[in-house]
Amino acid sequence: MLWPAWRWRLPRSLLDDGRYAPFPSRREGFKRVLFLSERDPICLAQIFPFFLFAREFTDRYRIEMRELPLRIFLENRHPYSGAVDAVCFQTWFDLAPSEMESLCRRIKLEWPDATIAYLDWFAPIDMRFAEVLNGYIQAYVKKQILRDLNSYGGVTLGDTNLTDFYARRFHIDLPEKRFPVPEEFKRKLVMGWGFEYSSQILNILKQPWSFRGRSIDLQARIATEGTDWYSRMRQEAQAKAAELDGRFKVAHRGRLSNPQYLAELRNSKMCFSPFGYGEVCWRDFEAMSTGALLIKPDMSHLRLANDFFRAYETYVPLAWDLHDLAEKIDYYVHHPKERKTIARNAVELLSRRYRRNAFLKHTVPLWQLLGLN
Repeated sequence: MLWPAWRWRLPRSLLDDGRYAPFPSRREGFKRVLFLSERDPICLAQIFPFFLFAREFTDRYRIEMRELPLRIFLENRHPYSGAVDAVCFQTWFDLAPSEMESLCRRIKLEWPDATIAYLDWFAPIDMRFAEVLNGYIQAYVKKQILRDLNSYGGVTLGDTNLTDFYARRFHIDLPEKRFPVPEEFKRKLVMGWGFEYSSQILNILKQPWSFRGRSIDLQARIATEGTDWYSRMRQEAQAKAAELDGRFKVAHRGRLSNPQYLAELRNSKMCFSPFGYGEVCWRDFEAMSTGALLIKPDMSHLRLANDFFRAYETYVPLAWDLHDLAEKIDYYVHHPKERKTIARNAVELLSRRYRRNAFLKHTVPLWQLLGLN
């Protein structure tokens, strides 16, 4: 049975209107956590599993959770004053440091005895707010980081490692940026979760899939509109995929509805997923959850708590300049047993995240840093 979407969407729509904000119970011995959340599908993926497993958190850890849109908090319309042990909050990524500091002070003023966590849902791997957050938070949750933490704090062209690489590759003039990351801040880091725990991916995983009858060799529908470096990167990926059309059956032209797109993935042997504004993309998990072999620029520079990107075990890595795309598509078209093994590994790894209380265990470091466990 699919996750009943109304159990998630209805209460949140009432929350967004400011008509529904259930007060925490007063049960003795329970800890109360409030999520101040933003409204975007990527933001919601970070919040969703807490409420998917809310009953388990209550039973096992004696933690009760409530959610409030950050906007409603800023409008001073909520019933949670004095009733919260910990606050986990999200923001948009374009706040000025002074705006972030003002928000942190406001949260601390509202709940002076609560511990605080920042939930970084951003696609890029930089930690742009580390310096200003450091004095206010006890935990910082991020879904992917550089494997080498010492790489943080350096100068890049543009905001991220990706802007730096593609600005140099395509000779784009971007300003130098540097986001200092205090050593103390690194000790507050919690490796988090992302698209894998979203309602969208959960529902795809619960649909049947098979390797039989897949008539498309490569699914490669790639949007290209965006900032200069992003467009150049994605246009290159689109062009590389188009070059293979004729030699292989490649689906790369036009746009589809979401049901059509997912049906096409279930009919595809492989899916090419270039980077977006960050390395990890929705398409990665959509491919994995439908049994299409994920073909993607090399991810070995990253660390994720769930370690989904295992080269030649759960996905096939590409050089960042994509010079080996044709070679690898050719290889896995003609080696179906290897292709199916890697694709099966990926969907099974993804499915296991919903078994045996995996998410509950995943959150233990967060609760420890917040003093709730």
